Amino acid sequence: MSGEEFCTNLPKGSGLKVLLTGATGLVGGAILRQLAARGDDVRVMIRDTSPRNNLADMDPEIVFGDLNDRGSLDTACAGCEVLIHTAADYRLWAPDKEEMIRTNVQGSRNMMEAAGAAGISRIVYTSSVAALGFAGPWIEADETTPSEVDSKVGAYKKSKFLAEAEVLKMNAEEGLPVVIVNPSAPLGPGDIKPTPTGRLVVEAAKGKIPAYVNAGLNIVHVDDVATGHLLALEKGEDGQKYILGSENLTLKEILTMITQTAGKRPPIFQVPHGVALPVAYISELWAGLVTGKEPFTTVDGVKMSMKPMYFSSQKAITKLGYAPRPARDAIVDSVRWFAENGYLS
Repeated sequence: MSGEEFCTNLPKGSGLKVLLTGATGLVGGAILRQLAARGDDVRVMIRDTSPRNNLADMDPEIVFGDLNDRGSLDTACAGCEVLIHTAADYRLWAPDKEEMIRTNVQGSRNMMEAAGAAGISRIVYTSSVAALGFAGPWIEADETTPSEVDSKVGAYKKSKFLAEAEVLKMNAEEGLPVVIVNPSAPLGPGDIKPTPTGRLVVEAAKGKIPAYVNAGLNIVHVDDVATGHLLALEKGEDGQKYILGSENLTLKEILTMITQTAGKRPPIFQVPHGVALPVAYISELWAGLVTGKEPFTTVDGVKMSMKPMYFSSQKAITKLGYAPRPARDAIVDSVRWFAENGYLS
């Protein structure tokens, strides 16, 4: 079934049974809010240890499951017609990198297999721009930019590349009815963890980032990412990828917007990557030996910053009607949400 044909069968509030994974996270929580607002019948699959802040006031049907437990996925999929799969392990540092790769790669395959076995007729799979290719410093990449696993820095990027490749293979060889979306760096309400990008906002809004490296990111409002998922569900073409981003900004520009919003002084010193990298190695060593918590500065994060990652969302804009707001709106809403929820105290 093509995306166009499916769209005619999926008016807003159609009553189709939607299974949403990752609803306790930033992107999944934003999608849940929009599904609830339009009246869809939503089931969310969460782990029994997950915080439920992003489920408040929406009262979805809840089932417990784990991406590495196929039986729980079969139970979650039973009776559903649509799957939006956003659940993933999103960290730039982990004590056990193989666990992250296993969850993101084999876990995604497990979820897709369960959906296929349950007869789910439409799937939106949340990948990441991390899976896409590098067009060159400060040059916008798109869905066609060549990408390969050997070029990926860190376990997270490798896992997202391999997971996306697995999903595309299932589409090509098994006819899995899946559309892929590739969000950039989302910011906005509901970042309870927070995500690595959210941690950047928190620390900068506290005035704790006095310097920066020469890096670039594509920033997008999480509510626009959520809208992009629903547009992909209704209009996307099976087997196609759609970047869901907004504006390409330098790290200095991002930090300046954050600090201005929070009433703090923007950073004025640029640190060479060669200085930042040893600091990251020391931070990770301390985390591994003492704290056990993800350090703010990671080796993979510094290495990633050496390749400014800019992206174009033109395909989603043209094909899906995607219309992201300015990145400044995402930053302002993110700072406001963190302030209102006690992260900046």
